[in-house]
Amino acid sequence: MSVSAALAPRRIPTTTLVLAVAAIAAWAATIAWIRVEHMGAMPGTMGMSLLSFTVMWGLMMAAMMLPSVAPFITTYQATVVEHRRARLTALAAGYLLVWTGVGVIAFFLAGRFGDLATERADLARAVAVATFAAVGVFQLTPLKLRCLSHCRSPLGHLFHYLGYRGPTRDLRAGASHGWYCLGCCSALMLLMVAFGVMNVGAMVGLAAVIAIEKVWRHGETFARVFGVACLVFAVVLVFEPGLAPGLDPNSVMPMTETNM
Repeated sequence: MSVSAALAPRRIPTTTLVLAVAAIAAWAATIAWIRVEHMGAMPGTMGMSLLSFTVMWGLMMAAMMLPSVAPFITTYQATVVEHRRARLTALAAGYLLVWTGVGVIAFFLAGRFGDLATERADLARAVAVATFAAVGVFQLTPLKLRCLSHCRSPLGHLFHYLGYRGPTRDLRAGASHGWYCLGCCSALMLLMVAFGVMNVGAMVGLAAVIAIEKVWRHGETFARVFGVACLVFAVVLVFEPGLAPGLDPNSVMPMTETNM
């Protein structure tokens, strides 16, 4: 290899660029929607219907998850020799379909958390502490590490996906990978509800945590460290419940004033 070739900047794969653009567009749409509707770090569903909440959740998941799934899609595309654009779109759609479906569960969970913050303040604080403690414990379990290992090194499962046949094979492969990713990151999404579903700061922070876990070479160690951090945060919440706005009774009043 010549010196000029060695010093030349590496070309970013087109698929990675497309995913980056899609993620940026999803971030822009999510933040714009939050600003227009005057939403933020508040308990509950903020008066949104199930449909609008699920659409919003889908946008959030596209913004947060597409960057971390890029290595898998880039690896998968090496097996696609024809109709590449349509097949990779189906792959990403299958992945996001799983995460968008989780929005239905998040809707009812956020609504319940909001009711607790409004009607049973002491129980809401206890649930906030228990939520972070449970996430911290989950981060240290073999199940978490098994699912994370799949997301970090999907090559072994790629041979399984190659056995899929029919026009929906890529959609099914994306959904299958999405289920593993859900097993890896579902507990982290529970924190989204505890922080307030439309809390942009929490979205950015958790998106960074997910990306670091999946992409960084020390991602598995980082996942354990984050688990310990969640356990420590659970203790802190005993004294500072306002750090979990999604379950904080004091965050209900601003929401009420906004809606008036």
